[in-house]
Parts: sequence; structure tokens; C-alpha cells
Amino acid sequence: MFDVLVYLYENYFRPDACPDADTLARKLSAAGFEGEEINDALSWLSGLADVTRTTPPLAFEALDSFRVYTDTEYERLGPESIGFLCFLDAAGVLVAGLREIVIDRALATNETPVSIDKFKIIVLMVLWSRGEEPDALILEELLQDDEEPNLH
Repeated sequence: MFDVLVYLYENYFRPDACPDADTLARKLSAAGFEGEEINDALSWLSGLADVTRTTPPLAFEALDSFRVYTDTEYERLGPESIGFLCFLDAAGVLVAGLREIVIDRALATNETPVSIDKFKIIVLMVLWSRGEEPDALILEELLQDDEEPNLH
């Protein structure tokens, strides 16, 4: 599923540039993705659209809010992803409403805990769905693979 999401981010500037679901599924299949992977990604994106539609406008956000995680959320997200959320919050990348959308979409995956690489893709897709482009340093952080770097 995450490979499909990355492909969509790389190939479509905005979600509204994507074709309808049937056409998109055919294009993804032609690009070499498996049917189950395509269905999972399209279902996840549909859930993202639903959550985004029901979230209050971000203009009404309180800037001084904080988040307390339930035991289940902490277990499902993992300390690394929650720490990354705190970093994004402190950097001013995610307001409370976007943070909640990210949490919802992370909990909609079948990973426990969500790996940091996949969590970064979720954050990137939430921002993409809103038509928001993070600044260059944050984008680099989101696209960075967290494997150990090769020393030359």
C-alpha cells in the first residue's frame, strides 16, 4: 500500500489531479502494482478524504493545544512515531487538526507499531491531500529513509 501512496505523491501534484478511482486503479495496475495493494491504498485514501471532510476548518485551531495519547494509540503508533509527531508539532508543520488526521490514518493501517518510514509517508500524504507542500527541510526529513547511512 505504501509504495502506491509514494507513487501517487510522485506522479500527481495534487489529489484532484488524480483520475477517478477506476481509471486510477487501471493506471496503477499498468504501473506494476498488485490488485490488493491498489485496493488497500485506494481504501486508505478514501478514508483520508472522509476524515478531511469532517475535520473542522484549520483556521479555528488553537495554537497552544497538546495531545495526550491513550495506551492503545501509544502501542499502535509507537514511541518513534509519537516523537516524530512532537517534532512536527514543535516545528509548526502540523496544527492540532492535521495531527489528528495523521493519527487517524496511522491507526487505519494494519501495522503495530507503525514504522517511522511508513509514518512519514502518512504525514506526507496528509499534507498532500490538503495541497500543502512542507518547506524543503521538512520535506527532506519526510522523504529520508531512516536506514543507517553508508560511510564513504
